[in-house]
Amino acid sequence: MNDLLGVVDWSRAQFALTAMYHWLFVPLTIGLSLIVAIMETIYVRTGQERWKGITKYWMTLFGINFACGVATGIILEFEFGTNWSNYSWFVGDIFGAPLAIEGILAFFMEATFIAVMFFGWKKVSKRFHLASTWLTALGVSLSALWILVANAWMQRPVGMEFDPDQMRNVMTDFWAVALSPMAINKFFHAVTSGWVLAAAFVVGVSAWMLLKKSNVQAAKDSIKVATWVGLAGIVLVMWTGDGSAVEVSRSQPMKLAAMEGLYDGKEGQELVGFGILNNDKKPGDDLDPMHFSIDLPYGLSILANHDAESYVPGINDLIAGRETNPETGKMMQTPSYEERILIGQEAQQALRDYGVAKQQGDTAAMASAAKTVKDNFEYFGYGYLDSPEQAVPNVPLTFYAFRIMVMAGGLLLLLFLVLIAANLKTKKLLDNKLMLWACILSIPLVWVCSQSGWIVAEAGRQPWVIQNLMPCNAAISDISAGSVQATFWVFAAIFTGLLIAEISIMLRFISASAKRNIEQSNK
Repeated sequence: MNDLLGVVDWSRAQFALTAMYHWLFVPLTIGLSLIVAIMETIYVRTGQERWKGITKYWMTLFGINFACGVATGIILEFEFGTNWSNYSWFVGDIFGAPLAIEGILAFFMEATFIAVMFFGWKKVSKRFHLASTWLTALGVSLSALWILVANAWMQRPVGMEFDPDQMRNVMTDFWAVALSPMAINKFFHAVTSGWVLAAAFVVGVSAWMLLKKSNVQAAKDSIKVATWVGLAGIVLVMWTGDGSAVEVSRSQPMKLAAMEGLYDGKEGQELVGFGILNNDKKPGDDLDPMHFSIDLPYGLSILANHDAESYVPGINDLIAGRETNPETGKMMQTPSYEERILIGQEAQQALRDYGVAKQQGDTAAMASAAKTVKDNFEYFGYGYLDSPEQAVPNVPLTFYAFRIMVMAGGLLLLLFLVLIAANLKTKKLLDNKLMLWACILSIPLVWVCSQSGWIVAEAGRQPWVIQNLMPCNAAISDISAGSVQATFWVFAAIFTGLLIAEISIMLRFISASAKRNIEQSNK
């Protein structure tokens, strides 16, 4: 048992490590591809050669980041086979489909047109090159789409049914998987957050140039483009975030409760604007969940259901089986978590009985067992849990990560609004050192915001690999904890080295720009 727990913990740690390193590169790739395409569009429409130099400058930084993102992404996909083989078998027919589309369509599209984008300046026409740049940006977003479709399915499994003959899930409706509300919200939220991250990156690097009084006009032009992209991105992130909150409240109410540190919900539930959790609080005890909090009246009911008087369940409520009726917004009773564990165990036993009956050729027993599995499959995964408390995620991690994300996003919105005002009215503001340093500091801030959002999405759904159907302890491979631990440290060293190399290369390239005129470079 101890080795099993070790395998689970180390496999989760290794996947988290890989995913978080990968997510350092992905949103910058998504956003920079759009910004570069906009800059090249300006060059083609105006015919001004300086915009060509600006475009090629940011394109080079895009290329450096793109290569690092590919390297980490490949390892991430391999881990499904090495560390999570039970998961891959259980839902491989479904999960593998969007990943295959991503590799065949989106990645090959990126690989084809990125070559033209980098090496076709003097070999193809301006318009064909511009089209290649836009198609590269489209390919990057399509790549993100299919990855996020796969991730969204893990958080809200739809469009499938369980086949007891294969003892695995099979896809029955591809479009239900691809177009689920969870997938749509997750895609637009992630892509537009990439616009925000890249915009902050461009603004911060350009501010450094202005501090050094190098390439002043190119830096100001870059800030202008990036600011509008960033403002559009942050507004869309807020809008899609609202949609995501509604979807989470319906599909993953335990995650929402953890995000709020909410143990006992009610109708007209307030939202914690700022608070300090009581880390000693456990489900079912009498301790106050908060040491201190500033609440927004009716805020969580509005956020979750767009209804100020609607019911929002807390952790204790969910364990007891009290949830929100999606039609009325009132409280409704569902099976408690203790009951779900029993239902899941019944489904698993019926599956074992099906296998025995199949070996004996008893078709009547097979049909009876198959019906029992189907009738109880909704809570199949709960059968792997030993207690209801195991279905509660890490509340402090989810709670604080959510607030870091929101507060950082608010600061970024303020920054972009100030920069818009500077571009439209008070252009001297870009000569203010404090303002420029605020722009530079927005670079680490936006990555903290991005990583916090990813932590909320993934840590908040624990212990589930597939919501309600498969927890982590049932998804891992039959390997030793020591082997996973060893590869964890190997990957940690490799990824850290890769990140250091990327930052070093970028800093050298950015520093070198101070010694040359990027508007005229590499014509």
